[in-house]
Amino acid sequence: MSERAVLRRVLTHLLLPLLMCIGMGLAYESAFHAPSPHHMKVAVVGSGPQADVLAQTLKDKAGDALDVTTLPSADAARAQIMDRTLVAAYTPSATAPSLMVATANSATDVEVAQKIFTQVAGLQHEPLAVDNLTPMPPQDPTNQALFFLLVAISIGSYGSVAVIGGAGEALRMRTRAALCLGVSFTVAAIGAALAGPVFHFVHHDLLGVFGLAWVYSFAVVAIGTALHRFLGRWTTLGTMLLFVMLNFTSSGGVFRPDLQNGFFASLHSFWIGSGFVEGGRSLVYFDGRAGFATDVWILAAWAAVGAAALALTAVFEHKRRPLPLLAMESEADAAEEREEATVAA
Repeated sequence: MSERAVLRRVLTHLLLPLLMCIGMGLAYESAFHAPSPHHMKVAVVGSGPQADVLAQTLKDKAGDALDVTTLPSADAARAQIMDRTLVAAYTPSATAPSLMVATANSATDVEVAQKIFTQVAGLQHEPLAVDNLTPMPPQDPTNQALFFLLVAISIGSYGSVAVIGGAGEALRMRTRAALCLGVSFTVAAIGAALAGPVFHFVHHDLLGVFGLAWVYSFAVVAIGTALHRFLGRWTTLGTMLLFVMLNFTSSGGVFRPDLQNGFFASLHSFWIGSGFVEGGRSLVYFDGRAGFATDVWILAAWAAVGAAALALTAVFEHKRRPLPLLAMESEADAAEEREEATVAA
């Protein structure tokens, strides 16, 4: 092979990492570079004219940044915050204004809400008291440990695709499917070990976190293995697009949808990473009551897509499978007989 041909081949292969660089830059910068509130749900606690006027004033000044409602009591506000339908609730007072939040829902949301209502309380020249309903453990003060766990199990999952789909391409699909189950189980077990015994940021429901991780990992490995049959070496770009560029950015692990633009906020409602991160948060910090069922269904749907993709790939491979040895021998014998007949003629 000439040097020019080798150079052309190298340049062709360099296209993949360059596309990955562009994709990662576009995804991460567009998702994270300028977080600002979009329809962040907050409330003013109180039933009198003062609460109504304050809520309307906040609406007028904030525009689309805040969705402001009024709630009659602190108990009603607490219930909505713990159901994760409300970010913060402000109780106005001439002497002791307070803000009720839940850091476990999103530390970045809470930070933004505190800045807003600290300014509101400052108009009365009073300090703002913050009531955090879900104080974070010292092992996870920023509430991002589950996101980094998502990163770890994602790398273990889509990194396994090249092995199962590439080196294992000659294996029967049922064998590759079994490998998908086994690898995803192992990845989930590693993730659970990191979350519990190693770093201790999950203190209860570790088995539930393991289950979420297993379903998540299986979906990633299964979809990636099926894609490898059709994309070949471009599978790396495909899996990174699905499970890194669009996945990490929309998972809610760094910023929840009310601090992101409409595209990533929309992805958050059904993309696989949000199912794991939000499901883990609901399970570990909110006793599994705050949207946990929806998060499980998101993961289950993606796992079903993965299983269906493996099944369809198996059908495709079966139809394109080479003829069995006996059939090939019969075809060769028939061809030899035709050749002899031609020579005789």
